[in-house]
Amino acid sequence: MTFLEKIRCLLTFGQGVALPLPEISDNQDPIELFKLWFDDAQKSGILLPEAMSVSTCGADGQPSSRMVLLKEYDQQGFVFYTNYESRKSQQLTDNNKVALLFHWNVLQRQVRIEGVVEKVSKEQSARYFHSRDRGSQIGAWASKQSHKLPTENQLKERVAYYEKKYAGKQVPHPDFWGGWRVRPHYIEFWQGRASRLHDRICFEQHNNHWQQFKLNP
Repeated sequence: MTFLEKIRCLLTFGQGVALPLPEISDNQDPIELFKLWFDDAQKSGILLPEAMSVSTCGADGQPSSRMVLLKEYDQQGFVFYTNYESRKSQQLTDNNKVALLFHWNVLQRQVRIEGVVEKVSKEQSARYFHSRDRGSQIGAWASKQSHKLPTENQLKERVAYYEKKYAGKQVPHPDFWGGWRVRPHYIEFWQGRASRLHDRICFEQHNNHWQQFKLNP
């Protein structure tokens, strides 16, 4: 966040400020368009514009959604990090189809993304892991994410154990923790308009090429 973005975030209590409506060309690249919209969300002063819903579906067919933070994106896809033994990771292992949703209320915009996931390389996961603050690194070792917590003290005890174990040394990157990359095949940009006549600009991938079309609101 730049200094100006931090000021906007502070003055609006993280709710952001509205910006002019965007223009979208007929030959627009969807990843480049996402960058423009994501930059606008950052400039608006919204708190955590990188927050997104990740929806998965396990082998039993039950959908599940949760909020995570987007950490990287490029033409290859959208990356977030988590424990590979968590519920979301187990569902992604059983069923690699996934949906993402960004919602930026003050801008009256949302972006829906559908695709499949793959794990990022261990090297990429390790680089990001070591860029996190030390407390988060210890927390990754201490938390058996999504598993039942028998007692309140167990997590505190595990944190204390790993703080002592790695005292004075670098916290190693755990093999059970890393990134998922969502490779999109469908991206929809939703822009709110008057009288609920919203714009829905969609991109669908066919033979490695994006086809653009609109949907009724």
